[in-house]
Amino acid sequence: MAHLRLFLMIFFWPLLTQAATPSIAILKIDTAITPVSADYFIRGLQQAAARQASLVILQIDTPGGVDSAMRDMIKEILASPIPVAGFVSPRGTPVGSAGTYILYACHFAGMAEGTSLGATTPIAMGSGGTTPAPMNADSKIWPQGKPGSASPSPTHQHAASAQQVEDASAYLRSLAQLRGRNVEWAEHAVREAASLSAKEALEAKVIDLIAVDVPDLLKQLHGKKTSIAGVDRSLNTAGATTFVIEADWRTRLLGVITNPGIALILLMLGIYGLIFEFSNPGLALPGVVGGICLLLALYGFQLLPLSYAGLGLIILGLALMLAEAFIPSFGILGLGGVLAFILGGAILIDSDIPGDGISLHLILPLSVASALLTFFSLAMAIRARIQPVVSGGEAIIGASGK
Repeated sequence: MAHLRLFLMIFFWPLLTQAATPSIAILKIDTAITPVSADYFIRGLQQAAARQASLVILQIDTPGGVDSAMRDMIKEILASPIPVAGFVSPRGTPVGSAGTYILYACHFAGMAEGTSLGATTPIAMGSGGTTPAPMNADSKIWPQGKPGSASPSPTHQHAASAQQVEDASAYLRSLAQLRGRNVEWAEHAVREAASLSAKEALEAKVIDLIAVDVPDLLKQLHGKKTSIAGVDRSLNTAGATTFVIEADWRTRLLGVITNPGIALILLMLGIYGLIFEFSNPGLALPGVVGGICLLLALYGFQLLPLSYAGLGLIILGLALMLAEAFIPSFGILGLGGVLAFILGGAILIDSDIPGDGISLHLILPLSVASALLTFFSLAMAIRARIQPVVSGGEAIIGASGK
């Protein structure tokens, strides 16, 4: 019996040890918050749950992003059966806008030294903006003096902008109340684009801790309690193993086609491919490639904050440049098409996030390439018209014979 017990202990000990060791999933977001980021995060939470992770660490390094994608991520955090710890890292990372909302929604909030967060005012407020209220040095909640309680009057703002600010303010306040964090600073972050350093955020009770790295974060989180679906849980991160959930091929593909520049190139390839197919029926390849590129471009644009006026100008520009090849107008249609294409590309993406639009370094070469293709087609058409007829009944008109 003793030998049997020893054999069972030796055989099952690795399984028992593995079951007793907690596992921690790590998700990383280091770009602007987009539908692709939300898709990666949601699928990552599902993978963490399938692998029975006891905690998910969300490393945040983002300047902001799309509001709808941010809200989708927050809904998943609030409904997650696994605690989520938001961690602003690495050092030197400034997190604003959507990143602040996500950090407030997490069960635990931490920041690395040398990071900052804040500035959650909706970008689409318009040029009027808000007027900061006077500072109150007697505040005990605001580390460097609290802004006055008077809210900026919306009389000088567009009604829609004021409504966006009110909605954003209420949303962040509700997250602060849910997690027991500084509600008053959440109000100022939205209305006055206020920001805090990591030390100031800890003093203001906006975050729970400051950590050097992920191991230090896990060390400080050990034993902390949170509530999941109304049930209190205590974290056990001692000796935990961590695994990083990387983006799969689907997320990487979405990341490529939702790049505004790539989506624009796919749109042009799709349109020109279909035009070549209709001009030369039976080639098949241009039609197949053009159809695939066009559908991918439309799907990518559907996930982007698209300006339909910009898209319309791009399509109009391509149509005018192609019309120049069939209806010669001494370059008027072609030049108008190039101008419409450049203007459309400049305003195609309706976002103020840095680097989220289409660069002129891409728009100008594409415009020049389209114009050259158009004028090349026009030159070929003119040359074909002026060449003499070499066959048929018209070829014998004016010819000498015996």
